[in-house]
Amino acid sequence: MSDKTMTAEEAVSRLESGMTLGIGGWGSRRKPMALVRALLRSEITDLTVVSYGGPDVGMLAAAGRIRRLVAAFVTLDSIPLEPNYRAARERGAFDLTEIDEAMFMWGLRAAANRLPFLPVRAGLGSDVMRVNPGLRTVTSPYEDGETFVAMPALRLDAALVHVNRADRLGNGQYLGPDPYFDDLFCEAADTAYVSCERVVDTAELTKEAPPQSLLIKRHTVTGVVEAPGGAHFTSCAPDYGRDEAAQREYATTPWPEFAERYLTAPDTSPETSPETSPEGAAS
Repeated sequence: MSDKTMTAEEAVSRLESGMTLGIGGWGSRRKPMALVRALLRSEITDLTVVSYGGPDVGMLAAAGRIRRLVAAFVTLDSIPLEPNYRAARERGAFDLTEIDEAMFMWGLRAAANRLPFLPVRAGLGSDVMRVNPGLRTVTSPYEDGETFVAMPALRLDAALVHVNRADRLGNGQYLGPDPYFDDLFCEAADTAYVSCERVVDTAELTKEAPPQSLLIKRHTVTGVVEAPGGAHFTSCAPDYGRDEAAQREYATTPWPEFAERYLTAPDTSPETSPETSPEGAAS
């Protein structure tokens, strides 16, 4: 078993333009922003991004790095609509595949299990099928004969996720109230890079939380990046809440001006802002 620790820049150096990239977290919660910032500092572009979108999508869209987006939503949570995402969509900057949240999850599960698709009821009777004419339905071969959406697998070339703790081997631990689907992103990807608030010895992982919190398994992880405050300005409960002041600044500042500061400044620790909100703050 090898030491998988690396820097954010080393992780991004293994990515390539044109990849399908999954980004974990949910809205403006526990997004791997240190890795996203390293990605923005690179020349990588023409990405297919798969995400329960937040500022990760907004920043990559504003920087012109996205060719196609697969998402169930793109939000900043306490600011309902991500402004840079909205602006990019209004100017037709990339192709969009917008699907139901459950369909998205089933697409990750299919990829994680190396299946071509999984049947799901979500999406039936909605405009999801109209706006995604490539989707197909399947009929149960059993007596029920029920019709389902055949949600295709969301196979990823690489995944970026952020967790509270990890060891050097790639085991990742959630300490917050919701794991989201970061483990599925890792399992659905050919390579996965996990940033964390703190790298600890393997034996330390079960001292703060039970083994059930170790949802990311080392065999699915390619690299581990220690990045204190690595989800900032999004939340990473219980380590810190969302930095609402920093998020408002992001949402109200033109991207070129914000990017000049954001991409050249040293990594920001959440403790630098007095205004944070707890995990799960309502929009």
